[in-house]
Amino acid sequence: MKFTQEHEELRRTVRQFVDKEINPHVKEWEAAGRFPIHDVFKKMGDLGLLGVTKPVEYGGMGLDYSYGMVMSEEMGTVHCGGVPLAVGVQTDMATPALARFGSDELRRDYLAPAIAGDMVASIAVSEPQAGSDVAAVKTTAKKDGDDYVINGTKMWITNSPSADFFCLLANTSDDKPHINKSLIVVPKDAAGITVDKPLDKLGMRSSETAQVFFDNVRVPQRNLIGQEGMGFMMQMMQFQEERLFAASNSLKGMEHVIDETIEYARERKVFGMSLLDNQTVHFRLAELQTEVEALRALTYRACELYINGKDVLQLASMAKLKVGRLAREVADSCLQFWGGNGFMWDNPASQLYRDGRLGSIGGGADEIMLGIICKTMNTLPGKKR
Repeated sequence: MKFTQEHEELRRTVRQFVDKEINPHVKEWEAAGRFPIHDVFKKMGDLGLLGVTKPVEYGGMGLDYSYGMVMSEEMGTVHCGGVPLAVGVQTDMATPALARFGSDELRRDYLAPAIAGDMVASIAVSEPQAGSDVAAVKTTAKKDGDDYVINGTKMWITNSPSADFFCLLANTSDDKPHINKSLIVVPKDAAGITVDKPLDKLGMRSSETAQVFFDNVRVPQRNLIGQEGMGFMMQMMQFQEERLFAASNSLKGMEHVIDETIEYARERKVFGMSLLDNQTVHFRLAELQTEVEALRALTYRACELYINGKDVLQLASMAKLKVGRLAREVADSCLQFWGGNGFMWDNPASQLYRDGRLGSIGGGADEIMLGIICKTMNTLPGKKR
């Protein structure tokens, strides 16, 4: 991956924003269980950071995904996972299909305000009995006149308490599971929508997540994104950017924990010597940094192929699998070197320990990633190359 001066300028802008507008408030927001998402998003929108890869005619920068990857990697310098997660939902999960397949009217009414930071977006796919198994969602959208009437419930919906609209996946016919689904823009203020109280999560504490109920919710059929019945396919496409976001966004967070652990181990004295002078310790930290660099190379390669129009299903799935497991490995190993201090709530390693655990669940669990990788390798039982 070759970065230009424009990439570096974007990187610097994001880093400055994080240092000035986010990191000074992280502890407060984590304790509160939320952050002022509309205020933060508006400031990001004013800088163009919510539309890096989105069409220029709707307020975006119109840049390729390598710039989106730089954006997500630098958002990894935030000292928690919740705020970057909320941003990623806005940029890489709830709006890619809208930007690519939405009508001009939909993009004017929803994409443009999302890019400007005037609206908060949320992706409504998962359900209580359908997380990684997207084909199993039960929410329905039935035609009635010029409207869809939506019934069902969505679970673990990030940004939902503060969202202005949902990109919702629902069954629009009784056909087979992979061809009966559609993506529909649903405004949050539509009658019949109830957002439950925010969930009490292990990590990602500053990111609001809740269950959402849809009871005879009416939206115009013109709110359909693309063609009816293509929702599953479009959601799978959105997953590619979500998984690349997950991988790139975690890189600098893991490096931050490694660096902080190095400094702590340098100062911590154990049996008359610096903990860092123990070969077991500094060798282990070298191994962890090597793993982070290997993941960075994999993510950059996947991105480079993606912006050149190649199929990155396998590589994006590998990156997603790797980041979920590596985040746990880095957090657990570094936490151990902090000793009792590592078991404290505000320790950087314990922060990664809590936040990073979602990496192996959200956006497709490890087992789903392994299944995808196996399919692309033709290694499933009964399959031949």
